[in-house]
Amino acid sequence: MSEVSDELLGKAVQLHRQNQLAEALAAYRDIIARWPKLADAWYNLAVLQRQTLRFDEALASYQRALSAGIARPEEVHLNRSVIFSDFLRDYPAAAAELQQALTFNPAYTPALLNLANLYEDLGRRAEASSLYARILSLQPQAFEALARFANLQPADGIDSTLVQRLREALGAATSAHDLASIGFALGRLLDAGGDYREAFRAYSAANRASHASAAAHTAPYDRGRHTAFIDQLIGGGLSGARANGTDIPPRPIFIVGMFRSGSTLAEQLLAGLPGVGGGGEMDFLPRLINAELNPILQTSPTLTPERLNSLAARYRAELLRVSTTATYVTDKRPDNFLYLGLIKRLFPQAKIVHTTRDPLDNCLSIFFLHLDQQMSYALNLNDIGHYYRQYRRLMAHWKSEFVGDIFDFDYDSLVKDPHCQMKALCEFLGLPWSGIVPNVASRTRAIKTASVWQVRDPLYTRSSGRARHYADELRELRAELGI
Repeated sequence: MSEVSDELLGKAVQLHRQNQLAEALAAYRDIIARWPKLADAWYNLAVLQRQTLRFDEALASYQRALSAGIARPEEVHLNRSVIFSDFLRDYPAAAAELQQALTFNPAYTPALLNLANLYEDLGRRAEASSLYARILSLQPQAFEALARFANLQPADGIDSTLVQRLREALGAATSAHDLASIGFALGRLLDAGGDYREAFRAYSAANRASHASAAAHTAPYDRGRHTAFIDQLIGGGLSGARANGTDIPPRPIFIVGMFRSGSTLAEQLLAGLPGVGGGGEMDFLPRLINAELNPILQTSPTLTPERLNSLAARYRAELLRVSTTATYVTDKRPDNFLYLGLIKRLFPQAKIVHTTRDPLDNCLSIFFLHLDQQMSYALNLNDIGHYYRQYRRLMAHWKSEFVGDIFDFDYDSLVKDPHCQMKALCEFLGLPWSGIVPNVASRTRAIKTASVWQVRDPLYTRSSGRARHYADELRELRAELGI
């Protein structure tokens, strides 16, 4: 590469680092116009295009990088697979990209790990387990693979040797991230085996490790700040003008509530009905709020009907990515409960499915899961209790604000009497009820949440009343919840 192109490439990289994305995109396009065989420029352009949600362009640029003979092509195929899987929902294409990466480098652990994760999402337990075992044969201290391998084991077939292997890994791991992953996996096995006191200790240590690993880049949960935010929402912080509310398919069904309240199961049941497509945890609204409407409480009053119509049209385009034929598409991002005021301004006719379950079970389930560390409240039981109280307060407000448009879909009632609950849900949504509860365990679509294996089992009641096993450990949480 010439000194001139080297200098221009350095400037483009600097623009990207400074988050001047439009300028960086223009710089890379100028470079490849002059040096069309510059593989690194095509690769960097693709990274920017992916970051700015130009997915088709990114795929084409990654392909040009491959054609130009880029070093380490397995990384390019890995990146292409992420676009297909996480954004375009083309899972066969994602798997093909990962297989292609492995033809270049059969020991490329990131591709093996992502392919195993993809097989998990698709419910292919045996293939995922085999790949995790392969990773461990290549890297015995690949602790993330070990944790995921352990999480794949059925709850009714716990292997004591695997428990011991996880304990040994806890002694060998040095990073807080690995300690957290291993600790959550160990807690799950101990809980499944009925060793509740040791399970709670393992989960508590895992949450402490997760907190330590996130400390540098995640703000701690601020009770006062969150309470004030909820106060502002209740005080009308998201009220204002509405979109025209054009009722054209696909129409959104929003599924909201606390994490671990049964939202994935609710979506899978709905997606088993004719005319309903499952959108999963769509990130459009959080992305919109963070990128264009931030800070939301200050921006919300300025939204005109024209702007809201435009935003609603963009959201519908996301629904069409899920299905072009469905009458309804679900969006089961649970924490959208915070923004129901905005949602009802975008879609005045929208129906809201609010998933609920026993408060203690719900809070305990959050504490027992390795969730995104940006949810900093989830790392401490008392903080979870505080967050839960604020959620309950806000939902009471929304239900008084949008009378008749919010349906409480209770997990505990569902597993006891699924026919009754599904009939009531269908009546609320205006969907025909056949009298047959969809068999979610037999479905093959990808499920990209922590509940991937639970919802692939037939409906069961063992998660209801789970908190009774931890009565001593949950005394402070009970006090926090006021129950």
